[in-house]
Amino acid sequence: MDEYKIKQIEEGLTKIEFPEFDKVSSDAPVFYNPHMELNRDLSILAIQVFQKQEEREIDICDLFGGSGIRGIRYKNEIEGVGNVYINDISELANEYEQHNIDLNNLEDIEVYQHDASMFLRMKRGEFDVIDIDPFGTPSPFLDSAGYCARRNSLLCVTATDTSALCGTYKEPCIRKYNAKPYKSEYCHETGIRILAGFVALTLAKYGKYIEVKMSHSTEHYMRLYINVKKGPTKTDECLKNIGYISHCKNCLHRQTTKGLASAVEEKCPICGEKLIHAGPLWLGPIQNKEFIEQMINEVNYKKINTEKQALKLLNSCLIESEAPATFFDVHNICKTLKISAPKLDLIFDRIRNKGFSAVKTHYNPLGIKTNANINEIKNILLEFDNE
Repeated sequence: MDEYKIKQIEEGLTKIEFPEFDKVSSDAPVFYNPHMELNRDLSILAIQVFQKQEEREIDICDLFGGSGIRGIRYKNEIEGVGNVYINDISELANEYEQHNIDLNNLEDIEVYQHDASMFLRMKRGEFDVIDIDPFGTPSPFLDSAGYCARRNSLLCVTATDTSALCGTYKEPCIRKYNAKPYKSEYCHETGIRILAGFVALTLAKYGKYIEVKMSHSTEHYMRLYINVKKGPTKTDECLKNIGYISHCKNCLHRQTTKGLASAVEEKCPICGEKLIHAGPLWLGPIQNKEFIEQMINEVNYKKINTEKQALKLLNSCLIESEAPATFFDVHNICKTLKISAPKLDLIFDRIRNKGFSAVKTHYNPLGIKTNANINEIKNILLEFDNE
């Protein structure tokens, strides 16, 4: 440790030290990503809500420890936490993890040096919370997480390979998530649904099913908070939420089809052009209103540096919690109609006045989540153009 120039930072109530580095990458001597502070703040809120719902002491696994910031903050800033297990395959990371545990005068934190998947299989059933926050895809570790996860546990999953999940690179998504993506205006939501669907299908092998409590796509990553439950009958029911999103490039119509092996329409029912299919993916809820409301309430009791940003994101996710899958980009539609885009608030009002639901989405500031179809939205936009 003495050979490095040391930097100290403070997040929430926690201080940590780590070697300085020029660029955030896996080549850093000990990994710490300052851009993931919001991720860690939201995780503290979500895990605290989970702990209060369970009304018991919880044990947490931080699978990719790095500097130790995540696991140490969990122990230091969440009430009702028993043991925290921090794992990292790097010996140097282990040294800094232990150093930072001592720096914060904490007990009941154990440091391990194992391959991530092997560590989970060694510790089957020992964790109430498993946090998978790798550099890249979480895909290789989800099978071991499914094997390890307790009944009524919380699985927190980060994916930073958004270019694959969003469809920029189709083959890696097929290879890693067994799903075909599509790069549309709502590709980040599609990516989250592909990831959730992959988790559901992976855990189903172990008779476990999922309830997505909160999800978001922020900057370079996607994040899911998933309640893991057990039972073959409900697992079978859960898998009925697996299906496909079909998209028409010509008229921008989109539709969903539930069922892993269900037949999907090949032609657009509106314009007759060929439909493009993304999936299999999760078509069930990806936001839970009650859970997010409790996360918002927890902000009042936690010291988080990203409070303003966290509340903005949580309130946006809350608003879209009961909205249908996918959304429409107003400017994209207006471009196809060759008209100027009206003010967004006026469009929302007009859609609602026609009897449809319409809410904003955190994925895109110009996005509208609505149960109106593409023709109904186009007609509303043309009304503005004719006024």
